Amino acid sequence: MAIHTPLLRLLPLLLMLLPSPLRNYLSPARHEPGGHGQLEARHPIIIFPGFSCSNLEARLTDDYTPSLPRCGALKGKGWFPLSTNPWDLVDHDYIPCFEEQMSLVYDPVLNDYRNRPGVETRVPNFGSAYGFSIKIDGATEYCFIKLNKELEALGYRDGDTLFGAPYDIRHAPPLPGQPSEVYSDYFARVKDLVQHASEKNGNKSVILVGHSFGGMVAQEFVNSTTQQWRNSFIKHMVLISPTPPTGLTEVVTNLASGPTVIILPNIPAIALRPMWRTFASSILSMPSPLVFGDKPLIITKHRNYTAYDYSEFLTALGFSNGLMPFMKRVLPKMMRVDAPMVPTTYLNGISVQTPEQEVYMDCNFDVTPEHVYGDGDGSINLVSVLAFANELRRQHLERNIYFNFIKIEHATHSGIIVWDNSLKIVIAEILRANW
Repeated sequence: MAIHTPLLRLLPLLLMLLPSPLRNYLSPARHEPGGHGQLEARHPIIIFPGFSCSNLEARLTDDYTPSLPRCGALKGKGWFPLSTNPWDLVDHDYIPCFEEQMSLVYDPVLNDYRNRPGVETRVPNFGSAYGFSIKIDGATEYCFIKLNKELEALGYRDGDTLFGAPYDIRHAPPLPGQPSEVYSDYFARVKDLVQHASEKNGNKSVILVGHSFGGMVAQEFVNSTTQQWRNSFIKHMVLISPTPPTGLTEVVTNLASGPTVIILPNIPAIALRPMWRTFASSILSMPSPLVFGDKPLIITKHRNYTAYDYSEFLTALGFSNGLMPFMKRVLPKMMRVDAPMVPTTYLNGISVQTPEQEVYMDCNFDVTPEHVYGDGDGSINLVSVLAFANELRRQHLERNIYFNFIKIEHATHSGIIVWDNSLKIVIAEILRANW
């Protein structure tokens, strides 16, 4: 203890060098009983949630032809929650209807995705930081719930200084110039929200905070705007374990064996695979050959598949329908990284067992594979995180724009905004972004 005593004595002096919101948040007194004081909320914040947090509502029109009679029971009865409560879907035997009404159709002429005929969808509660829902039983602090409470304790208020931008999880943010009716509308709404939040707070610029897929969405939104607009309205971006364009092994596993990011009670992932493969988001963020190279991602007794073998891999999966959208929409995206060119902080967990290769020794993609692990945050491979972060840093430094990359030991992909040690770092960086 004697070794640490001088450092402890210096702590009050070191804290005095920090901006006041950050100093007060990190102060030991704040974490004592009665020390949970509020701070002035300086810049408004907009939250972009992780993949499984946004909700979807549906409305069935006369053009909808249900495959089962019960799937048409809500036809003509207005909007109803489609992906808000997984337990309701199971209790009402609505899973086949859920899969049918969630599925998308790819239009090769328009190079875009749309709903099935007669199905209309919308994302509810846009603008609210609480416009998301947790879909895993007992996980009461996920989907920014705990982080939002921390921000509220510091003086932020939903609808006043704190906002949310939920999105349709089925669609994928496009590269500039690529068609996407859904994201054209979404980006326009986000732009209006940013300008509204700024105006409501004395024309202060806005901090964007995105987690996981929401981090990618936030970044692609910024990239869809002009540099002049960004300079006027975006104070800072805080990317928390963002889904990188450089890809992750988990994406090919989900394509092969069904999604791990959509969890329904007592329903195996393989049962959701046909629906999952219709989503534009299902083929996004496949491991980039520029990062993963010739290393096998999928191992079978007959042949291995690398990031250079996606045409053969998709064919082996029986998913040849995915070849055209992959070539036209995904391949160009995985070959480039476009930095947001606004002050950016990137936080990601490391030193967590993360699937790096998947073994289907009997070539049976209907079973759960054996994992070969490497480093990462449990979902995103470290090699991809580092490649993405290094390229963002390079582009920002060329323009002398602030960029900071923070690695958090043992922080998992979802736990980074829930567990106290990592959450404290995240909150501190959000407060630092105010200055």
